[in-house]
Amino acid sequence: MSQNVLRRLATEYCSFNRCMNIRTFLRPLQISERNLSGSGGVKDAGKKPFDVSLLEFLVCPLSKKPLRYDETTNELINEELGIAYPILDGIPNMIPQDARLIKKTEGAEKPTPS
Repeated sequence: MSQNVLRRLATEYCSFNRCMNIRTFLRPLQISERNLSGSGGVKDAGKKPFDVSLLEFLVCPLSKKPLRYDETTNELINEELGIAYPILDGIPNMIPQDARLIKKTEGAEKPTPS
């Protein structure tokens, strides 16, 4: 049985080599000059706009509430928790550990002295 397996493997290997040119798999790596820019290979790094239509689908991973896009800071804001998720290269970073605490509005929920 093992001889049949070895014979079949050898036959398949030889027929594969005849059909496929091994040079197609060993093409030299081609690196274009634009990929060697100082931005780590990303063209216009940090300048990609956020697609606002994604707000229809995105929710805060902690509270599952809708988020608001702040164009001035380029962040997604959760008003309820007071946190902001950064947007890097047009991609929202929704990792809670990377979120930034924001100040709540001054008139909201101040405790009254008793």
